[in-house]
Amino acid sequence: MKVLVPGIAGRLGRMLAERLLEKGHDVIGIDRRPFHDPPAGVEVHELDIRKRAAEDVFRRVRPNAVIHLATVTHLVVQSEDRYRINLGGTRAVFEHSATYGVDHVVFVGRHTYYGAAADSPLFHVEDEPPMGLSSFPQLADLVAADLYAGSALWRYSSFTTSVLRMVYTLGPTGHGTLATFLRGARVPTILGYDPLFHFMHEEDVVGALITTLDARPRGVFNVAGPQPVPLSVIIGETGRTNVPVPGPLLSAALGRFGLPRLPRGALEHIRYPITVDASSFKRATRWSHTIDERTAMRAYREAFPRPATY
Repeated sequence: MKVLVPGIAGRLGRMLAERLLEKGHDVIGIDRRPFHDPPAGVEVHELDIRKRAAEDVFRRVRPNAVIHLATVTHLVVQSEDRYRINLGGTRAVFEHSATYGVDHVVFVGRHTYYGAAADSPLFHVEDEPPMGLSSFPQLADLVAADLYAGSALWRYSSFTTSVLRMVYTLGPTGHGTLATFLRGARVPTILGYDPLFHFMHEEDVVGALITTLDARPRGVFNVAGPQPVPLSVIIGETGRTNVPVPGPLLSAALGRFGLPRLPRGALEHIRYPITVDASSFKRATRWSHTIDERTAMRAYREAFPRPATY
């Protein structure tokens, strides 16, 4: 099978490319970033997915499946270009897939779609709307891309669409929002709050993508592995120091005193949980995780030891 992977140059994209090759697939990648030393057999095009040259790749290759990883998730730097990449790029992927005979499109979204709020359900199900945009507008472009991907279920009947809302990743590559948040020696929390965090090892994320390619489930699915874990436990198990700070003070201290830079809207995500019910995906694909939460935390700690503090 010919599998096209927009966003292949990221850490997950590289891991996915290797697994696809092991399964005997032909792998073609598109990314604005360079992919240095790709595995033998991977065809890489350093292109913007929104540009005509990317459409030319679809036209020439005629992929059987597309796994769309090319969304920008960095929440510190906001720009109009990021919004255009996330929404415009997603739209281009689906339009080209319809035009050039793709059979299956997998859109990789995020469970942060649901937002974090005091009155949110403990385990979100797929038919719930995004509720966090009023407090966290930086999620708007990711939500818009997810909604557009979901609309492909009725907009494009010629191929199967699988929309995956993945929980946080944690593991030795250091990929993702949670891994970045934990990078420093001191990790801030909001005094009086200890939310559950849902995450899974990067290898299981790639495994879920491979299973989706094989099972071809149609619809929107939450994807999660092990049980959620309190943030304080994650901080301790990864060798960091928990620094509880009153909410108003933390807003002023972000990016200072060795604390990570975060948009203020992200504070809701370390105050309230975003956990998901992933039973629909497991029923549709029979997928299950292979790496438990403690192993994932230990793998991150070994790859990223606690930085020295002075």
